[in-house]
Amino acid sequence: MTATAEARPWRPRVVPDTVPVDLAAAEDAARDLLAALGQPLDAPHLAETPRRMAHAYAELLRPEAFDFTTFPNDEEYDELVLVQDIPLTSVCEHHMLPFTGVAHVGYLPRDRILGLSKLARLVEVTARRPQTQERLTKQVADHLQERLDPRGVGVVVEAEHTCMSLRGARAVGSRTVTSALLGLLRSDPSSRAEFLALTRGHRDER
Repeated sequence: MTATAEARPWRPRVVPDTVPVDLAAAEDAARDLLAALGQPLDAPHLAETPRRMAHAYAELLRPEAFDFTTFPNDEEYDELVLVQDIPLTSVCEHHMLPFTGVAHVGYLPRDRILGLSKLARLVEVTARRPQTQERLTKQVADHLQERLDPRGVGVVVEAEHTCMSLRGARAVGSRTVTSALLGLLRSDPSSRAEFLALTRGHRDER
């Protein structure tokens, strides 16, 4: 590759594995589910609910492709890049109920740096599918490591799960925190401590 080519932004497309969505079938299935749960679908206030349910779940479960745009690290920046409080919404694969929260995503650059908005897009595309929080956290970290090849990656996700706050234990307000550390952010004690202190300190301020 020539020096000119290396200086250009790289925009590899991230295309999620998806299958076509059949909204009509989803609406019929939502209607059957609500009827089986004893809901009076002939009541005016529920007449449109199956359609709305189908569209809502289609939106929650359909990730969109995006360009993973990177740039040459011309300044040879070697300190932590961290984006805090990236909002996320996903669906618990065990109960198909939403969980919401934020992700803190950081990396130690090597040869290239990533457009900052792409960290948010990476979180979004990983979250919009049936998930566990543990898997989501690891997938964001692994994807960033594989595509950017930084010297280290750190991801912390904190979220409230409605499957725990609205049913079962009904632990309203409880938050689950998960982390994934790769490269120097896992193996180097000072880098690890810096990343965790920044994310933990930011959580403590709220």
